[in-house]
Amino acid sequence: MYITQGIHRAVQIRAQADATVFDGRRHSWQELQDRVARLASALRALGLEAGGRVALIAGNTDLYIEAMYATWWAGGVLVPGNYRWTETEHCQALEETKAHVLIVGEDLHEVGQSLAERCGIVHLVVLAAGDASTPDGLLRTEDMIASATPMKDACRQSHALCMIVYTGGTTGRSKGVMLSHYNLISNILDVNAIAPFPPEPVFLHSAPMFHLAGAGAVLGTTMFAGTHVVLPAFSPAAVIEAIEREAVTVAMLVPTMFVMLRRHLRERLADLGSMRRVRYGTTAISAELLTEAMEMFPNAEFQQGYGQTELSPSVAVLEPRFHHPSDSRSYLRSAGRQTMAADIRIVDEQLKDVALGQVGEIMARGPGVMLGYLNQPQLTAETIVNGWVRTGDAGYMDEAGFLYVVDRLKDMIISGGENVYSSEVENALASHPAIAECAVIGRPDPIWGEGVHAIVRLVEGSVADKDELVRHCKSLISSYKCPRSIEFWESPLPRSPQGKLLKGKLRLTV
Repeated sequence: MYITQGIHRAVQIRAQADATVFDGRRHSWQELQDRVARLASALRALGLEAGGRVALIAGNTDLYIEAMYATWWAGGVLVPGNYRWTETEHCQALEETKAHVLIVGEDLHEVGQSLAERCGIVHLVVLAAGDASTPDGLLRTEDMIASATPMKDACRQSHALCMIVYTGGTTGRSKGVMLSHYNLISNILDVNAIAPFPPEPVFLHSAPMFHLAGAGAVLGTTMFAGTHVVLPAFSPAAVIEAIEREAVTVAMLVPTMFVMLRRHLRERLADLGSMRRVRYGTTAISAELLTEAMEMFPNAEFQQGYGQTELSPSVAVLEPRFHHPSDSRSYLRSAGRQTMAADIRIVDEQLKDVALGQVGEIMARGPGVMLGYLNQPQLTAETIVNGWVRTGDAGYMDEAGFLYVVDRLKDMIISGGENVYSSEVENALASHPAIAECAVIGRPDPIWGEGVHAIVRLVEGSVADKDELVRHCKSLISSYKCPRSIEFWESPLPRSPQGKLLKGKLRLTV
């Protein structure tokens, strides 16, 4: 198995079909393969060797997909970066991965120049198509493609490292999750064995491709020789217009997006009848919202799943046949049942299996289990125990094998589809001199699903308001991670006899 296999297959069976569509620009699979092979050759000319790392920081475009596959075609390892990170966060990833090349979006060339200087990156490349202007002296992907000779696919195989995907750490430090070609391809095949794409899918990409879910959608659509319809970001108007124009058949959405689409469709009627499959995730969906979403997409089947980056990412799928809000056997609160190649257990603190219906920690194993955390062997050993990944999530399983996730042991907050780790926000807040103690939890939000809510106690005699604390956080972490609301307490925050914050009690107060 190798990740570029999908391109070869797509060219073999649908050479002239649209591979990518973005902002009026279209490339067939034949054209895409040629562009990928040329860009890969240009990366090799920059000194990229087999296993060398290419960092990619950009928003969604068709050029992002080209850069992904060119990295792999050249035999490299992709390191996607969240364009919303701070420079400090980017530098951590660039330095840890020893990135040889940094590719940035056209609108991020100034960030790229700053990072290249700060982190010692030798080769800075800008994703730029056609006549797009970039500062003199910067390499442009379009020029590189035009001047290079196509190279033969490196075809790195199975257990070779393919991607290093950064995910937030509960200690405040992000972790580089190492995933192989085998991890990623087997996971796509495993999920589609249960809930396959429709034939020749036309997939709408509005979720960020730097997330594994977004990247996985790219890989899956390519393996099915489908068409990538790419949006820079989600907006209700853009999604609806793209579905109507391109007859989109598959999309990945989160419940927050359903809410926004519902509001927009109240003002503008649209024909969304081409949709055949809606994949959603990040949080469970209410029966009321699902009913409205099904009305929006009357010809579409719905599915969701459970997993995490360390599992490449999915180990459970809630199939379309279980999405019936009116059914007395509704499983909408469930994350689904384990995929065909995965195993799931619910265990106690001693990692012993618990009874059906009893809450414990979710553990999983299968072909998607990561190679490990980059440069963190101890954490890897603590996370992968005898081949099983300790997810850190609390849940239970019923007698029919349906998995229910009831809490996140790692205190992750999911706000608008973005993962926010409370400890990282707490570390930022705690560094302010006026903070005596603080806790960060998720607070229900009708738009974002969860909002980042901070509870703080100030040092006696100190003064600080919400705006000051949010500004302080923004100087240290990405803005989407910063508190949306802050509650000031005069009394100490509740703690266990061991001194641990009792966040369960805090959640009861909001």
